[in-house]
Amino acid sequence: QVHLVESGGGLVQAGGSLRLSCAAPGSIFRLNDMGWWRQAPGKQRELVAYITTLSSTKYADSVKGRFTISRDNAKNTVYLQMNSLKPEDTAVYYCNLRRLGIQNDGWGQGTQVTVSS
Repeated sequence: QVHLVESGGGLVQAGGSLRLSCAAPGSIFRLNDMGWWRQAPGKQRELVAYITTLSSTKYADSVKGRFTISRDNAKNTVYLQMNSLKPEDTAVYYCNLRRLGIQNDGWGQGTQVTVSS
C-alpha cells in the first residue's frame, strides 16, 4: 500500500481556483507516473490528468485549458492547479500512481472539492 496524502480541497465559487497537492514517498514518486482522478456523487471515478516521470502531461477533455498538473521531484509532490472551476467539477479528488489507478487499486481518502454556482 502506497501512502499518499492529498490536500487542498475546499469550497469555492464558480470561476474560482484551487490547488491540490499530493505527497508520496520519494523512492516511489520519482519512479512513477502520477495522476489525479475524481469521483462525483453517483458517478464512476474518472481520470482528470496524469504526468509522466519526464513531466509529459495528459488531460481529460473536460478540464483542458483550465487545469494544470505538475510535479516537484525535490518535494515528492504532485499538484493540480484548477482554474475557472465549474459546479460540474464538484467531486472527491484522488491522486495515485498512474499504474495503480489503471488497476483501480491503492486509493487514499481523497480531498473534497465543492464548486458552488
